Amino acid sequence: GPSPEAPFFSGGEALEVVALVGIVERCELSMVDSRGAAMVASVEEAALLGSEDSCGLPADTRAGRAPRPYFAISAIAALLVTVGFAALAVALQSRHAVPASTLGASLWAVRRNESPEANLSRDLTNSSRKGSFIVIGDWGWDQGHHGNLFSNACQKEIAKAMVEKFDELGDVKFIINVGDSFYPSGVTGKNDSQWDTKWRNIYDAKLRSVPWYSVYGNHDYRCDPCACSEDPLECAQVNGDESNLDYFYMPATSWFKYHPELDLEVVAMDTNQYVGSWNYKTLTAPIDCFLTKCIINCSKIIPSRAQESFRMFYDRMELSAARNMVVFSHYPTDYFAGPEPNFIAALSNNSKYHVEYFGGHRHDVDRASTASTAPNNNWLVGGGGGWGCDGQKQGFVVGEIDANSNLTTYAVLVDIQKC
Repeated sequence: GPSPEAPFFSGGEALEVVALVGIVERCELSMVDSRGAAMVASVEEAALLGSEDSCGLPADTRAGRAPRPYFAISAIAALLVTVGFAALAVALQSRHAVPASTLGASLWAVRRNESPEANLSRDLTNSSRKGSFIVIGDWGWDQGHHGNLFSNACQKEIAKAMVEKFDELGDVKFIINVGDSFYPSGVTGKNDSQWDTKWRNIYDAKLRSVPWYSVYGNHDYRCDPCACSEDPLECAQVNGDESNLDYFYMPATSWFKYHPELDLEVVAMDTNQYVGSWNYKTLTAPIDCFLTKCIINCSKIIPSRAQESFRMFYDRMELSAARNMVVFSHYPTDYFAGPEPNFIAALSNNSKYHVEYFGGHRHDVDRASTASTAPNNNWLVGGGGGWGCDGQKQGFVVGEIDANSNLTTYAVLVDIQKC
């Protein structure tokens, strides 16, 4: 890659680099996993947006400007102003001890005593199953900023396969969305046009007739007020009304929901502090904060939310009455194997629950590239057609709960040639 001292150029314009020493270690376009198999690594967290790109104005709306690719960087070294360094210290310290009251009261804490009776079951159309669900991630393609996908044809092909599977199943209760829903920088509010162009106009009304259970991905935070506010109600994607299908269902940045009719509990985690922890590495600062308008606040908020999500997870693993725990965040399990081994151990413990984990961020659909949670199971589900293809498997995952409450999962893949 280029020298960290050299200027970056994109479309003839120099990009201004603002970074922390050591926070971006990811620079490879490809790497080799422990089995010796070539595995392409996504590189968007090591890329920088041009300073002229403003939130809420997708690059494809700027007439006469050709789409510009991101560039991987091999190392980052920059002098920090004093306040920036202080922000890093706060961010790293917050991972160890964050009071529950820090950064405002969380909705998951309010909801932890929610009665199962509050969750109304839907009529089942298949007597051999209690119900089913679909899982997808990394899908909101943008014309101006993307990886090796040069149109939204792959996203549309996956959306087509989803509605076909939805009709075939006949009893889909919800769709799990692991984030990076709006490339490159999220939405700015409920009136952002990207809700239409990247979601409602792509996914059939049938798919949007059930709740989309969602969390934030790293890209989603960049222009969202959620990165700068301690109040989750100011977050553009947060919506606590499950009957309001015009938006995702996300009552807080981390949340849970018990489905007694499915013998299943959903646990949604905001783990965006771990964006730099790929390939079994240690915890890093939340690097996407440097692409927001509030670097210092974001560097406090994102770590606090991540640690809050872990407290919620361990709480639910102790208290849930469900047989199956469906856990998801934006990141696959290999992002936690280094910094959070206890989390991997909990995901692997089947003494009380069957645990199924889903994460995205890397753009493929598989169970081979992640850290094992055997005898339980986990999936990488980042091959939604939004940023790029890091492998040959693009599509989504289906979960089915049979009459005896056994949960099985499998991938549905599209023709890679159409991506």
